[in-house]
Amino acid sequence: MNTISLWGIIIGGMLVTYAIRLSFIALVPQERMPDLFRRSLRYVPPAVLAALITPELFRPEGPFDISLGNHRLLAGAVAAIVAWRSRNTWLTIATGMAVLWLLSHVT
Repeated sequence: MNTISLWGIIIGGMLVTYAIRLSFIALVPQERMPDLFRRSLRYVPPAVLAALITPELFRPEGPFDISLGNHRLLAGAVAAIVAWRSRNTWLTIATGMAVLWLLSHVT
């Protein structure tokens, strides 16, 4: 398989996935969606982000690691506390990155 075919498959899959999700939101009128469902849609982006980040926190180099030597887990814990207290996404990301950088360069 050449590079152009591979990129075509990736972009095609992306477009189909996006179209399916967009059609669900765009074609169903807001008044037909149950209120509980609409409110729960707010939690989809944080849940997806957590699903992407969690494996990197607990398994940074393959095996499960919950020691103090796992800088990513420590930075993630600090970022989680900042997110809980501030509810500010950008502050959480900046704090997590700063703590990870400090831990990586200081120790």
